[in-house]
Amino acid sequence: MGCVSNSARKGAIVKVGKVEEVKVVTTTDDLQIQPRQFVIHKEADILKDYTMGPKLGSGAFGSVRIGTHKITMQQRAIKTIKKSSISEDQFVKDKFFAEVEVLKTADHPNIVRLYEFYEDQLHFHLVTELVKGGELFDYIVSSKNLSEPVAAHFFKQILSAVNYCHTNGIVHRDLKPENLLLDRQDSSATVKVIDFGTSTIIDQSKRLTHRYGTSYYIAPEVLKKNYDEKCDVWSCGVILYILLSGKPPFYGETDADILARVEKGVYQMKGATWDRVSSNAKNLIKSMLNMDPRSRPTAAQCLESTWLTLMPDATNQDSIFTQDVLENLTNFRAEKKLQHAVMSFIATQLMNKNEVSQLAQAFRALDTNGDGKLSKDELLAQYKNTMGANQAEEEVQRIMKEVDVDGNGFIDYSEFIMASAKRESLLSKQNLENAFRLFDNDNSGKISAKEIRNILGREVISSDEVWRDLVGQVDQNGDGEIDLREFTEMMLKLF
Repeated sequence: MGCVSNSARKGAIVKVGKVEEVKVVTTTDDLQIQPRQFVIHKEADILKDYTMGPKLGSGAFGSVRIGTHKITMQQRAIKTIKKSSISEDQFVKDKFFAEVEVLKTADHPNIVRLYEFYEDQLHFHLVTELVKGGELFDYIVSSKNLSEPVAAHFFKQILSAVNYCHTNGIVHRDLKPENLLLDRQDSSATVKVIDFGTSTIIDQSKRLTHRYGTSYYIAPEVLKKNYDEKCDVWSCGVILYILLSGKPPFYGETDADILARVEKGVYQMKGATWDRVSSNAKNLIKSMLNMDPRSRPTAAQCLESTWLTLMPDATNQDSIFTQDVLENLTNFRAEKKLQHAVMSFIATQLMNKNEVSQLAQAFRALDTNGDGKLSKDELLAQYKNTMGANQAEEEVQRIMKEVDVDGNGFIDYSEFIMASAKRESLLSKQNLENAFRLFDNDNSGKISAKEIRNILGREVISSDEVWRDLVGQVDQNGDGEIDLREFTEMMLKLF
């Protein structure tokens, strides 16, 4: 599957996007590298860069197809929207741009990644990672009901993504198994949250009043048009109920019947299926389906529940904590800002999907509080297992300084992938050549200061001198541009 499921989409919202201060860059040291910088809005024909493959699904406003990038040969999901289908309805148009903005900003292993955004005369195109395992809903149906360890494996990933969204001010508003994709149909699969078209930014001074969601999963306070981010927690409670029983807590012949049951909040956990479910799991569901959102736990509190913290790992992923991952973090270094930028670009845009999947599992295990980023304390807890406390403190301080490229005080998901990947894999000849070709936007065979600015400087205020200086640090022959040899030598010095 791609970035949307086959289920029907309804509703519209206002445009989503955090208002950030425009950064002023006076030297190359002031540059901050973030994955969103590489998601470029291209006003071009997508067929110049992608070969279109089979259709994955379609909806009221467009379709999703498999696309193959002509340079990297990577397969991706391409969601195409006809401009004519949304141009006359501002709410629907804003719904589309909401998804663009949220996915552009999101950096979490359980949220589908946006690579590029194209616009031509007739269409918008969202290019996202291709998630091939189908919907979690289909897996539940085929499995009927899951064992608690397997359900916990899926549910912790869902909660982590929701907690990340809430921490960053985003409410999803349409969480359901159809909007949760698996990278494979397997009990150890990775979950990807999709379809952020109904999401919005939380304003703590106001309550949300627009009614969105799907009948089985919608929170009762949403029906009253007076709610906050806790509506997502209710939806997660419904999803957990279904994971463990194979049936929804609120059901009926029609949507009206279902919503009437939701408004009453009455459900049952009785019968042979529920007799096999632990009291810890039932207690978590009850807390999440609390009719009073003020008494309902946050996503972060759910991650700390007894059920999740005591549940054994069903996927046997202890082996991912190899010395290699820790050593790669320890050995990570980048002397130049452009080296950082290139490694971040490769990590987010070009890396082998299987290797990323393995590193994502390591990231989730290190991220003990499930907030989607690694703190100093989380790293310390791991390094103290392999070295003394003082040495671990010194090592983690150095890692934070080297790896925290955007300077937010944490190691974000993409920063972790960049720093923990095998250097020979990240900086393979193929990856370096592909990165060079993608930076070289005009196909001149050289990267100019203008081309670097188009990628790294679109959200900052800076002088031309900053970008010339960035090129000058690498430009060996003094022609004011970077050729493939200079580019490759700059990166291979990291070995």
